[in-house]
Amino acid sequence: MYEAILWEKMENHTVRCQLCHQSCVIKEGQRGFCGVRLNRQGKLYSEVYGQLIAENVDPIEKKPFYHFLPGSLSYSIATVGCNFACTFCQNAEISQAPKERHWPTHEKFVPPEKVIQQAQAANCLSISYTYTEPTIFLEYALKVARLAKEKGLKNNFVTNGYMSQQALELLAPVLDAANVDLKGDDSFYRRLCHARQQPVVENIRRMKKLGIWVEVTTLIIPGENDNEKLLGQLAETLVSISPEIPWHLSRFFPMYRLLDRGPTPVATITAARQIGFQAGLQYVYTGNIPGDEGENTYCHKCHQLLIRRRGYSISRVGLSRNRCAVCGATVPGLLFS
Repeated sequence: MYEAILWEKMENHTVRCQLCHQSCVIKEGQRGFCGVRLNRQGKLYSEVYGQLIAENVDPIEKKPFYHFLPGSLSYSIATVGCNFACTFCQNAEISQAPKERHWPTHEKFVPPEKVIQQAQAANCLSISYTYTEPTIFLEYALKVARLAKEKGLKNNFVTNGYMSQQALELLAPVLDAANVDLKGDDSFYRRLCHARQQPVVENIRRMKKLGIWVEVTTLIIPGENDNEKLLGQLAETLVSISPEIPWHLSRFFPMYRLLDRGPTPVATITAARQIGFQAGLQYVYTGNIPGDEGENTYCHKCHQLLIRRRGYSISRVGLSRNRCAVCGATVPGLLFS
């Protein structure tokens, strides 16, 4: 048990959590929607502080980040729990475990200092808060992130973008990058995620204003968010924030409770990529299609190949620091450590 941050007392030992836009009102003895924040005698506690369910050394491209320290390793950590309930979750066995009343038995307490030591020992350049929704273990993430900055490591969130404004403002001084899921329109969020779209879009915009490097991922699901009109709307939303935001379009495979759909056709992903370019985005990538040309980074002005990718392997072929070696156009992001 670790006393939570960002909550307020209400009457009769009830509390309101202010960590994310679920804004849960939690009675004594109950948990919030994420399943890991408990009201005990009128105080809100995190049940997952330091209780890591996953620790791995990953290529940064796996997150995916393509304009943030490409080719580097990142130390990835997660606890159980999530403030969404996506029917298609790729990590449901850990993200939805508290809601399913099934807590995995292989959690272990890892002090923040230990995370930093292990990241440095593995030659990682960053810490990734990922796999589940990192907002729900914010107290721990902040401790780790502040230590990471002191030791010269970068921090990134792989997130659904549903954190409250207060939470994001706490994170901003130590958060270098975020890959935010923009899953679909508001109907998609309400039907499949138990959430709303607007707070996610607002947070993408707010992150850009706060100086956090942002990349966005959309998992394209047949019959749900794969029509051209919806994809065009998502692309236009991102362009209105910044045409420099890289947009990752990932191929869906049946998972968790959404098992009645086949994998996304490759042609759908390819067409979606063109929709992103037509809307005005400078960098649009394909995901879960190893070897596809959409994995590569091309200059947005002269279309010179800049970074060649196959899966998680990369080679810089047309970059001169952060500029195109042919036309001199600036390529946004943190491309070199």
